[in-house]
Amino acid sequence: MNPILEMELDTSNQIPLTMKIFSVLFASLLLMAFAVPNEETTSWSIDESHSSISFKVRHLGISNVRGEFLTYDANIMMDGADLSTLSVSASIETASVDTGNERRDGHLRSDDFFGAEAFPMMTFVSTGVTEVEGSKFHLAGDLTIRDVTQSVMLEGEFLGTAMMRDTERAGFEATTTINRKDFNLSWDQLTEAGGVIVGHNVEISLELELIKDE
Repeated sequence: MNPILEMELDTSNQIPLTMKIFSVLFASLLLMAFAVPNEETTSWSIDESHSSISFKVRHLGISNVRGEFLTYDANIMMDGADLSTLSVSASIETASVDTGNERRDGHLRSDDFFGAEAFPMMTFVSTGVTEVEGSKFHLAGDLTIRDVTQSVMLEGEFLGTAMMRDTERAGFEATTTINRKDFNLSWDQLTEAGGVIVGHNVEISLELELIKDE
């Protein structure tokens, strides 16, 4: 074969090869660009005026006593809207318990229950999200009441975000049930029929509106 012709053929074959290599590299760069997370870890604080931490417990086995805690604080961290990255650290003032009855509230603050003078705070520190299904999730964590720490599981739901006065807000709901006696809230008194006056299981409900920190 004519060497000149052979060189021309080789050169013509290199052009599409070079273009293919360039195309592959360009596509790879695009994939890498889109694979880099756009989200960053953000911090959120509770808007207490639009939030509540409440509970209910059986009375005489036939009705419920409901109450709430009026003073609390928390720091919530999350990468964008990725619920699997949710992290929570919260504290609640035990003396802020309010059931609408001052005599009962005084009893709850006493050493029969929260022992608010010796144990002014109860705390919750999350240990990880164990399950996410759409907007619903399970958040595991360590709950400390008095001098006892127990692992609990919150069943939660992310309600989305909204803007208000140039601030981003997010909504969460969560519930869990604990046995109060596991936390040394051990007061018991029986009815004449032998039932307990105050039930052992306490259902805790969180309704939180959060404000994105600057």
